[in-house]
Amino acid sequence: MRRRVGSTPILLRHIHHAAVSALHLHCPDDLHYHVEHQVWARLDGDGLATVGITALGIQLAGEIYMCRPKSVGSTVEQGRSIAVVELAKSIVSVKSPLSGTVAAVNPRLADNPGLVHEDPYGAGWLAQLRMADGDTGLQALVHGEAVAPAMQHHAWLHRVQE
Repeated sequence: MRRRVGSTPILLRHIHHAAVSALHLHCPDDLHYHVEHQVWARLDGDGLATVGITALGIQLAGEIYMCRPKSVGSTVEQGRSIAVVELAKSIVSVKSPLSGTVAAVNPRLADNPGLVHEDPYGAGWLAQLRMADGDTGLQALVHGEAVAPAMQHHAWLHRVQE
């Protein structure tokens, strides 16, 4: 069976959750993932979603020395910048998994950007968004059983080794 993740076809029956586990990549089941940009969204209810960088995204980027989310009240679009991170040799824009308005930013990242590495799906979150009304952006995100094969394929494309 073939499915598309973004514009890339993947084979689902040959790649499974164990393959992602072999790469030591944890992908919580309750999250929605934008695999191409390696970001995630957790639906918090009341139109809010917490967003962050995936473990694979962090592995691909390397050490993050600074993390600066957009300020509260900023409007962001899916696939556009929600934060800027400073790496060893570059400054990179982190893309938003959803459209909306920044409702909160993680205040702990200013003094401890290492939280993104230590706990990417918990204490290392970047921002909380108030999702745009009628946002259909969730349809572009991967959720559930499709996450592991999509992450494995992305890791393979970027030559991430076990």
